[in-house]
Amino acid sequence: MNFFPALLLAAATAARAAAPLVEASVEQLQQSMSTGSATSQSITRDSIARIRRLDRAGPAIHSVLEVNPEAMASARAMDAQRKAGKVRGPLHGIPVLLKDNIDTAGPMLTTAGSLALVGAPAPQDAFIVKRLRDAGAVILGKTNLSEWANIRSSKSSSGWSARGGQTRNPYALERNPCGSSSGTGAAVAASFAVVGIGTETDGSIVCPSSTQGLVGIKPTVGLVSRSGIVPISHSQDTAGPMARSVADAAAVLTAIAGVDPQDAATLAAQGHIESDYRTFLKADALKGARIGIARKRVTGYSPHTDRLYEQAIADLKRLGAEVVDPADFGSMGEYDDDELEVLLYELKADMDAYLARRTGVPVKSLQDVIAFNEQNKEREMPWFGQDLFVRAQAKGPLTDEAYVRAAEKARRLARAGIDEVMAQHRLDAIVAPTGSPAWLTDHINGDSFQGSSSSPAAVAGYPTITVPMGQAHGLPVGLSFVGTAWSEGKLLGLAYAYEQGTRHRRPPRLK
Repeated sequence: MNFFPALLLAAATAARAAAPLVEASVEQLQQSMSTGSATSQSITRDSIARIRRLDRAGPAIHSVLEVNPEAMASARAMDAQRKAGKVRGPLHGIPVLLKDNIDTAGPMLTTAGSLALVGAPAPQDAFIVKRLRDAGAVILGKTNLSEWANIRSSKSSSGWSARGGQTRNPYALERNPCGSSSGTGAAVAASFAVVGIGTETDGSIVCPSSTQGLVGIKPTVGLVSRSGIVPISHSQDTAGPMARSVADAAAVLTAIAGVDPQDAATLAAQGHIESDYRTFLKADALKGARIGIARKRVTGYSPHTDRLYEQAIADLKRLGAEVVDPADFGSMGEYDDDELEVLLYELKADMDAYLARRTGVPVKSLQDVIAFNEQNKEREMPWFGQDLFVRAQAKGPLTDEAYVRAAEKARRLARAGIDEVMAQHRLDAIVAPTGSPAWLTDHINGDSFQGSSSSPAAVAGYPTITVPMGQAHGLPVGLSFVGTAWSEGKLLGLAYAYEQGTRHRRPPRLK
């Protein structure tokens, strides 16, 4: 299906995909716009042209579901404001791609990749979309994702949705982009947009960032609003930036962090939100920093990842860090079953609440979605089913003792497993490999995860930042910096110092 409006198609066809767009940073493009050598309109046109040439044609990455037909009008408005002397901030005029579980109030759809939500647009922008527009960002379009953020089936292939098909990893097209924010990761890695927004419940920002050479921030739950985002779990869900550099990710986090009266979790962020996260970016931030080295359950599953991790540890020392080795996450693996129990209970409750507010679509509850999928098996379930949906639907209310007990245990163990080791060793952060190199996409057998380190911070609701730590046979692998609640500023400084001291980011070779 072709989601490109005719007007944008014409503009994209006529546009020249300017070389400066590829790997360009927010700061570089702001400088170009300030001198007049580029405009928001030219950057947006070049982005659309690149999407048309490489996403729908050429290597056919299938990362972008639709381009915003209002993108060029938005870019013109931002150019006019700049000419009048009003620049809203670092994202003014910068194209941003959104994962397709983030509500936009038309003309684009919000579907979570499912045909069940193809119909009418969401009734209003998500809170973070309003924040981005207020910051002057140009909403470029919606990206593909693992359908329903990868919570439908235990045998899914990451990056596949009924609406968008299979997103491909731009570093090796036969390999998987990982995680439910796969389309955002692939699109930003391929320079279809300068920055993007993903969402994570457990691994869905950091894993696609790791396998596609990006910086991904999974913030403290509550720093970034979830209202207007198709949910899985109010305990663990968050949106976050995906970018090609720490500085770009920090600029996006500055724009989207904020207290939202419609999301009670954000009330706890009051007093913890920084006015500009870029102020923490110091090239010498690792000097004298105490960094814990996690090994137990986060190493040993991939010799390629282990090799890169040992080099990363040596680099941290070279850059001035005081390393505590080992400093393992406590209780990791002891709350996996409890985490899944919580996710299934909250999926049912939170999805029902979200769908009840959607108009113009044929589903109003998780049970309706299950029925829709059964009625549309050939399109919705050609490769894998919906066993997790069925299990979630069988759960009772959030007052059930089983839910209350699992939620208390999972969060208590996950938080203590970070807080206690950091306090014991007086750490500024714990590092771990984010995951393995990308595996071959396999629709028959599903994903082939080898290992990851995302669960402790995900279950605790604590922040993680992944940064490229090298490549294995041309496949990127990331290094995660994990901290306690509201420590995004400190983590950004450490991640920036590591990034600047190693420079591991390499763009994919796209033709």
